[in-house]
Amino acid sequence: MSTEPRWKYDGVRVIPGDSVDPSAVAQTPGMNRAAAIDFARAGAQKLWAGTVHIHAGAKTGAHHHGPLESVIYIVRGKARMRWGDTLEFTAEAGPGDFIFVPPYVPHQEINASEDETLECVLVRSDGQATSINLDIEPVEVPQTVKWIDPIHRD
Repeated sequence: MSTEPRWKYDGVRVIPGDSVDPSAVAQTPGMNRAAAIDFARAGAQKLWAGTVHIHAGAKTGAHHHGPLESVIYIVRGKARMRWGDTLEFTAEAGPGDFIFVPPYVPHQEINASEDETLECVLVRSDGQATSINLDIEPVEVPQTVKWIDPIHRD
């Protein structure tokens, strides 16, 4: 019987940035995704975290993440998000900004730059990187939405 505390190997996990796993995540042309934390890599039961680099001018197709909540943190570049039944709404985010995507919200991530890679950290509220592609005919000109924090309206 080991006398070492169980926390030595069942406690905190450090995932070095150079060991994220692109083979554990579905890839999209124009993007490089990599898993950092999930059940297989770290034993995470209730979340998934990883990175995405979206090439200049690239975008995802319309999709949602089922019952999962998602957070996108912008490390470098300029993100444009479209969302809604016909992707009729849009907003932009830059370095240091967070984007929250609620469950089942149809959305599309776009690199708003034609010459700079968009680098993001992704976190989802389950151990799987669930993504459901949608066949949506987007509106031509979406409505820009400025987010207003409901707690700090004034």
